[in-house]
Amino acid sequence: MKILSIETSCDETAVSLVEATGTLVEPHFAVLGNALFSQIEIHKKYGGVFPSLAKREHGKNLVPLLVDALSQAGKYKKTGTKDSEETWQNIEKILAREENLSTDLKKFFDDAQKPDVDFIAVTSGPGLEPALWVGISFARALGILWNIPVLPVNHMEGHIASVLLNKTDVTKTKNQIEFPAVALLISGGHTELVKIDDWGKYKIIGQTRDDAVGEAFDKVARMLGLPYPGGPEISRLAEMARTEKMSKKCKLPRPMIHSGDFDFSFSGLKTAVLYWIRDHGEQSETDKQDIAREFEDAVVEVLVGKTESAVEHVNAKTLIVAGGVISNKKLREAFQNFSQKYPELAVRIPAREMTTDNSVMIAFAGFVDVVQKPELLENQKEIVADGNMRLG
Repeated sequence: MKILSIETSCDETAVSLVEATGTLVEPHFAVLGNALFSQIEIHKKYGGVFPSLAKREHGKNLVPLLVDALSQAGKYKKTGTKDSEETWQNIEKILAREENLSTDLKKFFDDAQKPDVDFIAVTSGPGLEPALWVGISFARALGILWNIPVLPVNHMEGHIASVLLNKTDVTKTKNQIEFPAVALLISGGHTELVKIDDWGKYKIIGQTRDDAVGEAFDKVARMLGLPYPGGPEISRLAEMARTEKMSKKCKLPRPMIHSGDFDFSFSGLKTAVLYWIRDHGEQSETDKQDIAREFEDAVVEVLVGKTESAVEHVNAKTLIVAGGVISNKKLREAFQNFSQKYPELAVRIPAREMTTDNSVMIAFAGFVDVVQKPELLENQKEIVADGNMRLG
């Protein structure tokens, strides 16, 4: 099946065309076209994602990205299809809140033939609701114009499914997941441990009680006067401290590492950094490197320790570590070394290009959902953005 996928949950706008075959035991994916626009440079001056600006940028970029993805796949063909005035009136109602998107879509539709697509998968949550609604409205409009089903997808299930493209597994090379599994999902907005009994059977067994880990990286970076996004900057300074083998001065706690559960808390760690800076005065460049290294070490130790406990508790056969924060070099290395302690555990980490928010993983999750429940494509329901959507 060919899946057109759309992702607009935060500050990445993405459209992909993926061909999926096989079964959930051994799925096969071919990425025919993949177009993504990151808004990082636009949001830098705000020190974080500005929701109304993210919404506007999604609306501006969706049609060009659709053209790009279809062109890569060889599916963008000229001489379009004229539709009835009544259809376009419905489309304009759907896209009423998305500035210029209806006009851009009509130009595209008048110019392009319907591509060979079986259904559209679109992120419906979690995320920033104004941003989510742009992608949902766009997907609904395309579904009406092309008369194909539209399937809502959980963004976090997308991160879990992102490992299905990976061909460089740490311990196994087959493109499959053995259950039960544990997933550690770490990003700017989420830090959670998920028990997976099978595809579609998810239970959150641990989560952050305050800041997500990516959020903590950004806040600490801001304290150190580093630019947004903070994660790569913290990692860069920490790596310099390790390379130079600098002496360690900064000491930070490892919050909740011995709490006896699978929950996390990063707010206290962030506050500890704040107090350290307050008590030690103006920080030199080497001081910042020392703080960055200690902060990153603390985060890695907590994430690894909690995940080890979860893997042992679940007696997991597979560990999935996904989300934007797993692009962190130190953390990635730590989980790649899991196989030394757990030789029977299949450790699945997505390729770096699949760690950020992207539409390819949304297509994978859409495939998983449809194989599990084919009736989803027949029984179309209203799609609603849910910024707080949870797995399970």
